[in-house]
Amino acid sequence: MRKEFGKWLMDIAKYITTAVILTSIFGEIDQKWIIYVGGIISILLTLGVGLWLVQDKKEKGK
Repeated sequence: MRKEFGKWLMDIAKYITTAVILTSIFGEIDQKWIIYVGGIISILLTLGVGLWLVQDKKEKGK
């Protein structure tokens, strides 16, 4: 269950990346830095937690 949730969070990070890229290309927003900063923070957060959940506990002890 833990690994599946981690994989799901990594997928969410990919979707956020796609949304930020598409918004920056097609969106007519004056302050694009807000989208970039918010996107990068949420990508790093979801990817980091996802990778942390996916890692094996057995490998930590080695």
